[in-house]
Amino acid sequence: MKNYIILILLLSVSVSFAQNKSEALQFWESLQNICGKSFEGTLVLPENDEQFGGKKLVMHVRSCNENVIKIPFFVGKDRSRTWVLTYENDRILLKHDHRHEDGTEDNITMYGGKTTNAGQATIQIFPADEETKQLIPAASTNVWWMTLKDHVFSYNLRRLGTPRVFRVTFDLTKEIETPLAPWGWKD
Repeated sequence: MKNYIILILLLSVSVSFAQNKSEALQFWESLQNICGKSFEGTLVLPENDEQFGGKKLVMHVRSCNENVIKIPFFVGKDRSRTWVLTYENDRILLKHDHRHEDGTEDNITMYGGKTTNAGQATIQIFPADEETKQLIPAASTNVWWMTLKDHVFSYNLRRLGTPRVFRVTFDLTKEIETPLAPWGWKD
């Protein structure tokens, strides 16, 4: 009987601890759970995009530590893009690291935004920050969001006040072979 009571107490503490985690932290931990894995994506919007349409789209949750997750996003043979997520004070910052084939930074790099609240465990929203507005004035109304739900990850962009929209989804049940390193990275 004593062991049974101890087990109930441990389970209630465990459940209570899980319920006390913020939704931003729950989202973060879900991303960390797929660290090291790669997935092929499907372009959802725009359907006939010249830059992304008809090309193999791959995300690789390549690097994870307590506060930074780096997810290279490849478009065909172009390995220039990495989503850099930073978790701090229950908020998540999204930056887009763009590199040339020789590894040097693109002129347009490290733009993005930070969540304004803890979001939800399945979605985090990143409105464009001031740095993005200065770097790319037209992107000052950008809103990016990532979803992680029902074994599907999505990366999304909407430029408010314009027809600009982008959405790619990844089936997390279909892991693929790890791709080469992104441009500028060393294995």
